[in-house]
Amino acid sequence: MNITSEQIKSLREKTGAGMLNCKNALVENNGDFEKAINFLRQKGLASAEKKSTRKTQQGIITSYIHTGSKIGVLIELNCETDFVARRVEFQTLARNLAMQIASSNSVQYISLKDIPQNVWDEELKIEQQREDLLNKPESIRESISKGRVEKTLKTFTLLNQSCLRDPDLTVEDYIKNHVSLLGENIQIGKFTKFVLGENN
Repeated sequence: MNITSEQIKSLREKTGAGMLNCKNALVENNGDFEKAINFLRQKGLASAEKKSTRKTQQGIITSYIHTGSKIGVLIELNCETDFVARRVEFQTLARNLAMQIASSNSVQYISLKDIPQNVWDEELKIEQQREDLLNKPESIRESISKGRVEKTLKTFTLLNQSCLRDPDLTVEDYIKNHVSLLGENIQIGKFTKFVLGENN
């Protein structure tokens, strides 16, 4: 199958993967663009999972001020080496994540594991008292309640948001694509969002 440089370039722009990986993905999938995207995502996510336990002590702190200067975000994005921290792709990722936080009104935490236990407990208590669950057996009520609470709390976490840059991905998968592209573990250290007049 003859794969053109235009096809490779388009796939690279869509996924952020390396040129050789894009060519191989297209060859493996007989030039099918959508299948090649899925192939790279699966490969990238598998690669990202392997890197997720590595230490991330380098990185950058960057800011984003929304138009009108009424919303601002500071974010710490960590990687393994200073070399990757200086790369344009990494710095663009940090800025895009800051923009994502600025535009997401509900986001308060990075991931579900960052949500305090008392918040989980309070939401679970409310959910279990809902009318449609009162007559169900306790084990079923608990299972349904936990599922609903997790779904609700995901709306407060950055990693579970639909990515602004690629709505087909969650923010977590968007970061994992960059882990695959840059070859290092990438983690959000912390973020702070400022809204003018919010504390007045």
